[in-house]
Amino acid sequence: MIPMNGVEYLLGSEDVANTPLGVFDGGVCGFIAELSAELMKSPLSRAMPDLAALAFWGRRASLRKMQRDFGDASHRLGRGLCFHIAPSNIPINFAFSYLFALLAGNASIVRLPGKSFPQTDALCKVMARILRNYPEIEKRTAFVRYPRDSEITAAFCARADARMIWGGDATIAMIKALPAMPRCVDVTFADRYSLALLDARAVLQAGEVQLRRLAEDFYNDTFLMDQNACSSPQVILWQNDDAAGRERFWEAVYACASARYTLQDAVAVDKYTELCREAVDTGNLRDVRRMGNLIYRVELAALDANLSSCRGKGGYFHEYALGSWKELFAVVTERFQTITCFGVDTTALRQAIITEGLRGIDRIMPVGKAMDIGVFWDGHDLIRELSRVISVC
Repeated sequence: MIPMNGVEYLLGSEDVANTPLGVFDGGVCGFIAELSAELMKSPLSRAMPDLAALAFWGRRASLRKMQRDFGDASHRLGRGLCFHIAPSNIPINFAFSYLFALLAGNASIVRLPGKSFPQTDALCKVMARILRNYPEIEKRTAFVRYPRDSEITAAFCARADARMIWGGDATIAMIKALPAMPRCVDVTFADRYSLALLDARAVLQAGEVQLRRLAEDFYNDTFLMDQNACSSPQVILWQNDDAAGRERFWEAVYACASARYTLQDAVAVDKYTELCREAVDTGNLRDVRRMGNLIYRVELAALDANLSSCRGKGGYFHEYALGSWKELFAVVTERFQTITCFGVDTTALRQAIITEGLRGIDRIMPVGKAMDIGVFWDGHDLIRELSRVISVC
């Protein structure tokens, strides 16, 4: 019996059906496509870029491509009921988590972030309206919000055939320690670290339009989420380093951020405080360049085992002139997730990562695509992991 005190149901009820559906079920695809169309035409998407990104991802053409890429799914079923712990710092990540599980044929109980975001509330209202047209999906859906309570979480876990756990290492360890159904599959998304790899010569050779677009794309990867997303680059690595190329890039980023980003006074103080702390504690700073209070460029003297502790927000970036990819590979751990690239041979980079047998780096993306989430995420093939095969011999 779930202790219901303090549980708020934004969608659905405690009586969630857990009968699995087929993978890429027709009704599910219809629901996602209708949700996408509704968001596309809504003024909400113009005001909230993350809702626009969700709408673009869920287009009917996009769903058809996913199905084609997946191949024959006729012998697969969902696992049953999936319990989701959504991340607290990304407003609509919960929706992607839910939709991935739904495409894999699962019912869902989704614990929403404790902090209320306007995107979350707006999206839940749109979903509630559309779900009325899809009763089979509606009865398999519950979005809940409740204070941190291990008893409530344990009760939801006890019913779970799969768990999608987004959070820090401590959160993941705590959830995984709670009993679930005997065949429960856990898909975990732990603390990750990301960086950008830019070719300075390519920046120098870029036309003005291409440079402006690069700066806008970099802004979207970083400032848009205040560098809080696990896929936001924290360190900018320069291959074929060139001082003029660097300066051209940062001037373009500064122009873009000046027009779009509002720097809070508290964040400005935090950035300066962090710079002082790094200067005293790390001993690994070669140079610091400030572009007003908006952008701090902290150049590292070397890449070392503590690289993943180099983090910033509000326009605080680390950078380093890379001698070779092997210099990076020497410090990569399982915490490394995404490399966003410009002017880089990404096919060769992927092969080098495979050849080196690195434990980290799951995604290689163009600058501007760091936030693009899909059914392959954090090294997981989500549709396959969240469904089961019915084999015939």
